[in-house]
Amino acid sequence: MTDAASSTIASVLAADRESVPTGFRARVGAFELRWSADAPASLSVPTSTHAGRPGVGLVQVFTAVEQRARTSQAYWRSALGERLRVQGSEVTTDAEASRAVVVQTDAVSGIEVRTTVTAPMGASAVRVEHEVRNGGRDTVVLTAVSSATIGFGRSQDDLDDVVWGTAASEWLAENRWRETSLRTLLPDISLPFHGQDARGHAAITSHGAWSSGEHVPCGYLTRGDGEALAWQIETSAGWHADLSQTRDGGVLSLLGPTDLEHQFAHELLPGETFTVVPVAITASPAGRDGAIAELTRYRRWLRGPARDQALPVVYNDFMNTLMGQPTTEQLLPLIRRAADAGVEVFCIDAGWFADPAIGDWWTTVGEWREASSRFAEGGLRRVIDEIRALGMEAGLWLEPEVVGIDSPAAAQLPDEAFFQRFGRRVQEDRRYHLDFRHPSARGHLDATVDHLVAEYGISYLKLDYNINPGAGTDHHATTAADGLLAHTRAFRDWLERVQQRHPSLRLENCSSGAMRADYALLAVTHLQSTSDQQDFRLYPPVAASAPMSILPEQCGNWAYPARGMSDEETVFTLVSGLSGRLYLSGFLDELRPEQRARIAEAVALHKVLREQLVDAVPFWPLGLPAWDAPTICLGLHTTESDLLFVWDRNAAPAAIELPGVHGEVDVLFPAGESVNGREWRLQLAEGGLSLATPAGLGARVLRVRRG
Repeated sequence: MTDAASSTIASVLAADRESVPTGFRARVGAFELRWSADAPASLSVPTSTHAGRPGVGLVQVFTAVEQRARTSQAYWRSALGERLRVQGSEVTTDAEASRAVVVQTDAVSGIEVRTTVTAPMGASAVRVEHEVRNGGRDTVVLTAVSSATIGFGRSQDDLDDVVWGTAASEWLAENRWRETSLRTLLPDISLPFHGQDARGHAAITSHGAWSSGEHVPCGYLTRGDGEALAWQIETSAGWHADLSQTRDGGVLSLLGPTDLEHQFAHELLPGETFTVVPVAITASPAGRDGAIAELTRYRRWLRGPARDQALPVVYNDFMNTLMGQPTTEQLLPLIRRAADAGVEVFCIDAGWFADPAIGDWWTTVGEWREASSRFAEGGLRRVIDEIRALGMEAGLWLEPEVVGIDSPAAAQLPDEAFFQRFGRRVQEDRRYHLDFRHPSARGHLDATVDHLVAEYGISYLKLDYNINPGAGTDHHATTAADGLLAHTRAFRDWLERVQQRHPSLRLENCSSGAMRADYALLAVTHLQSTSDQQDFRLYPPVAASAPMSILPEQCGNWAYPARGMSDEETVFTLVSGLSGRLYLSGFLDELRPEQRARIAEAVALHKVLREQLVDAVPFWPLGLPAWDAPTICLGLHTTESDLLFVWDRNAAPAAIELPGVHGEVDVLFPAGESVNGREWRLQLAEGGLSLATPAGLGARVLRVRRG
């Protein structure tokens, strides 16, 4: 802990130690912190009967010595957390946000928790952050600390009408949202009759370093009357979301890594401080869409100055195209066609560093130097010069955290620069994992990036992450998960420092698609590849659901037209791209003239729509799509109108009803009345918008002028 941080805690304690009244309340935005002389601080929403409940301690601290005050399997009522008492508080407001700082201490262990609750202006959301300091004489081993624990409902009956919304995720099938009745997870077991709170729980958990590889790190609780509580956990390491029930209602606990789920522990010597994983929470009376709208506004605030970055159209040569085997001969025609289409950044994906004779270069990554044999007559510089000569910026693919077992870097870097378990390097699928806490690891990548920027004028880096190294590294860490958390924080710090050194450099966050899409990283990167899905027919549910957890202007949705596609199929894949940030790929040089015209039309439209993306909030007229949904719709409220992206995967002609859509409607894409005579018929009715579609795949971008 820094001297400044110690001084801040001391000043807050000194200022308020004698003046804390019983039943004190600190308002911060739409939320409120409450505590008393005999109860710890809790988080509530004064205007809600659903979100927040006094008496549920905001922070729960579990140690190797003390777990719960009352036995259960849930992450609340920790023995130490129950003993926390507020010693000081402070509320401040500026142009960006209001902040409440509360300091609590445990007289038994000497643990101090400094909590900062920040409410950005213009969003009904708060960010919750804790610093845990060991103010006692003995070493404390933390095994879990809740980032936020909050009650919901006021009685057992209130839980009968609550739905739990979460998203399963995996490679090629990201963001698969579903709603589950809370009573399916936490059955009514007549707690008042027994006079006790429940001991069970329901939970979702991440594993390893793919923070969204199994579950997306955000979710929501909604009640039948429309009240909603939504959350996101901001870490690239382990996280856990836990539900439990009491006689007075439900409890939601959000955590970073834990002992039971992630093999986490952190030794805290006297005077040392541990920073808990931050989370965001929002509440809305307007249901799921209302709560996600507030999280969307919060995410923009979280990005700070990065939210003002330009939103260029990017072409990448990987998806359904060169697939990691670029050459000069193949790239030059793609570069020319991309420029013709209006692309602004041309990114050369994986393989630029690998000798073609190797074939599978998976085990050789890590040195990041041009393979001259791959680029004839002028090398990589000639290719990049062509990109820039045609008015585009140049980008390259990197996977900065890995080194293949056959890479020269594997021998050049010390063991301490890599993840280790029990004294040996961790290997996953023939690759080692760098530990960015070590100066040699950071120095190696600093030199790489500096070289690419200076030598080639690279202004865009697609940063990929294709392995999951497991629990983490126990080198210079209490446990492996402790080391993983520290590495992810060091990696984020490296990303920030790289951009400070190279202010014009844009960074894409990729991880086998979206296996590590979290706002620890998205707050400091430019774009998120939403999937590696190569089947254009399967992409719509990914694209439509992505704005639940990713800002619309950061959703890099791939569109990859191919010569074998019909005109309607070409439109279909381009609508997927237009529904977020249009991310182009495909053999543009092989396309029919009418397909190239459609791409140029889509790019031109996107350059208009992208100005509206930065203020847009998503909504879902048909609800969040099932993976096999025949009809899918994503809406974006903009300042000027509503945009609707509609995909029809029915084989037969379909009648689609979009409830609640009112106003003057026109088709933005594709332009014209029809595609090869295939027309979508639109009709406004009292209940909303009716669409009649012809047989077969189809998609459209609609604009609805409100009022």
